[in-house]
Amino acid sequence: MRIRTTLLTAIISATTFAQGVIDVHSHIITPEFVSALNQENRLLDEGFPLPKYDVESHLKWMDEAGVETSVLTLAAPQPTAADVVRKTNEAAARIKKEHPGRLMFCAALPLPDVDAAIREAKYALDVLGADGIKLATNVGGQYLGAPELDTLFAVLNERQTVIILHPHRPEPVNREVMSQTPLAMQEYLSETTRAVANMISRNVLARYPNIKVVVPHCGAYLPLAVPRMKSLTPVMQANKMVGNIDWDANLRALYYDLAGAHSPEVIRMMLTITTPDHLLYGSDYPYVAPQVLTQSLARMKQYLTAEPDLAPLQEMILWKNAKWLFGQTTEKPSAAMPKTASMIVRIAEIEVYPQYLKEYLAYANEVDRLSVEREPGVVCLFPMQSAEDSTQIRILEIYASEEAYQSHLKTDHFQKYKTGTLHMVKSLKLPTMQPLDPETMKQIFKKQR
Repeated sequence: MRIRTTLLTAIISATTFAQGVIDVHSHIITPEFVSALNQENRLLDEGFPLPKYDVESHLKWMDEAGVETSVLTLAAPQPTAADVVRKTNEAAARIKKEHPGRLMFCAALPLPDVDAAIREAKYALDVLGADGIKLATNVGGQYLGAPELDTLFAVLNERQTVIILHPHRPEPVNREVMSQTPLAMQEYLSETTRAVANMISRNVLARYPNIKVVVPHCGAYLPLAVPRMKSLTPVMQANKMVGNIDWDANLRALYYDLAGAHSPEVIRMMLTITTPDHLLYGSDYPYVAPQVLTQSLARMKQYLTAEPDLAPLQEMILWKNAKWLFGQTTEKPSAAMPKTASMIVRIAEIEVYPQYLKEYLAYANEVDRLSVEREPGVVCLFPMQSAEDSTQIRILEIYASEEAYQSHLKTDHFQKYKTGTLHMVKSLKLPTMQPLDPETMKQIFKKQR
């Protein structure tokens, strides 16, 4: 049995390698970086020692696992000295040049000095050929979303920069709590969520629309936090704590790597706040043992093949989305649905905040009526309410084709429903169903009452 499993893993890895798996979450740890941290007595700033890193071992693991390209970012903790950051960026640029097509890099910046960070960003992107910028959730208590970072984001926006986000130790930090629960187990997820929430609350990503941000570790707590933020926004606005938030523009800028505890269930949860073209493979090399990463990638390939609703997303997650994100192709990825599924069928699973229930139902009934009346390609939009819990709404959606569905999304009545109910919805799942007998399903809608 073990031999058979190993053989299967090798076959899957070899097949996907030919397609070009891209790992957007891996770390470079240079001797200069380690030496600088040692001199500052900061080697254990994050509560655990830095792993060892060398390019040869990294490439060896990539070959064994079936990863064609890895994107390198500097590990935590964040160095603040500009000369140390410059040396690590130049080392990463040399590695990229020595291994074209295998290793890319996103440059570090010497924050919290914003002026120095802008100079380094221009040098890294314009001279060194960095593929993007790595930003820490905070450096010395300066959190992403802070007003003083707007000038830096303006520079990154001009260059249409990809930003890879990574959590660092919170500041200030309770070291007793840190020793009881290591940062990577909980606080890193909070840090990531906090930084993204800060940027959203100030409309940073909406104001700088050319920036794309990769959120690590399966989106941290964002699938839970985003609905809560939406529900609280009216209260915060009434108390003048936040202004208007362009949710669509902010969320559209966010991409998510699957480093960490990925699973089919986690991916489905992430799809409640994003779309399949925003999901990316990530390993977190070298913080996890190579053999564990190899097994983890093989497991991902297995369920992306076996799960019917996720199978169309396999190539997108493993490499196509990353190629498009980093400008290696102009063809935006889309899921290739089975040819037998000409009709699109799904049951939208929606939970509405109780205080908005009556208003939401009015919106849902209106969009249902107008869609069926005005759009020939909308076969059915049938909203239903749970008898046990009236806030649980299910909408049976059937579209004649992918084209009909895409056309529906652009209609004025759908856009009115979408924008009008965004703050009313606590959670949303949109699982696409595959008809077991598509031909018989078509006959159903030819029958008269």
